[in-house]
Amino acid sequence: MKRTGNLFDLTFSRENLYQAYIDARKGKRKKQACFNFETSLGGNLEALYEEIHRGSYKPRPYKKFTVYEPKERIIYAPAFRDIVVQHAIYRVIYPIFDKTFIDQSFACRKGRGTHSCSQQTQKYMRTCGDDEYTLSLDIRKFFYLIDRGILRKLVEKKIKDARLVDIMMAFAEMDTPVGIPIGNLLSQTYALIFMNPVDHFVKRILKVKKYVRYVDDFILIGITRDQCLKYREMIIEFIDKKLNLKLSKSTIQKIKKGLNFVGYRTWKTKKFIRKYSLYKFRKMVKQNKQASVISILGHAKHTNSLFYMFKILEEIKNDIKIPKNFRCTRRQALHYYYAGGAGLQ
Repeated sequence: MKRTGNLFDLTFSRENLYQAYIDARKGKRKKQACFNFETSLGGNLEALYEEIHRGSYKPRPYKKFTVYEPKERIIYAPAFRDIVVQHAIYRVIYPIFDKTFIDQSFACRKGRGTHSCSQQTQKYMRTCGDDEYTLSLDIRKFFYLIDRGILRKLVEKKIKDARLVDIMMAFAEMDTPVGIPIGNLLSQTYALIFMNPVDHFVKRILKVKKYVRYVDDFILIGITRDQCLKYREMIIEFIDKKLNLKLSKSTIQKIKKGLNFVGYRTWKTKKFIRKYSLYKFRKMVKQNKQASVISILGHAKHTNSLFYMFKILEEIKNDIKIPKNFRCTRRQALHYYYAGGAGLQ
């Protein structure tokens, strides 16, 4: 595998640090941390440049907080100056690693978010017979159990600049023997790198043609029940020996029973958002929470749930203003529902 070197000076040039600051401030300009950094922008960027090139740079302690949806997790929020450094690294390493990822690897990749992942999954399902099977797999406590030693070796397979790798791995450090912080920009890229061997194992060794993965959830589609049982055992052995990971759960079922994946309940001819999302949508409409309502509508834009959601908007008194790209009549939404999602694509 070809390795790329001499990246330290490119990554931490004054020009790249400034562009990283431009990236880091998107959506954060009203936040105090961003404002404080901007009040002495030149001085702060120069201080970062000097610290990094002197070898004295270390990320500052995280601010920790807990979120409870969709499940309880501890989030590690980095200081703004460290967000800038992460963006500087990301700008250089992402194109290098992205070339090694398969097309069916989704999440935090350009053009490969949840919508694309769901569409690809349904596309595969439509090519299968109703009595063919799917094997759905989920890694146990993925971010909390990533082996940082293995991660470093995977990074070094493509990056041979030790100074850059040292700083990259500083953003993977935690006060636990294993795991990486949830909340760092680079943690998402590290997740892609860490699971990349699994993708190539499934595609090259198991030779499964219809396969999709979103972070630590992945599905093999259109195989027999015997293959599901055989491949599950082979994947369990691979992730244990190569990555020190364990499965949280696995599901084997026929295509006709649909899939619950990346926030959608999907069948060959229809797709709905999860029931909890509909419950949350109704709650947000009652509370007149504009941003939350629009966000869930965006999630449901190409699903059969749209009809129900417009019914909720009609039934509950609210002041929600729907953007033009979401507007459709109840009749259009009803047609969309019965047309199996074909009406508003």
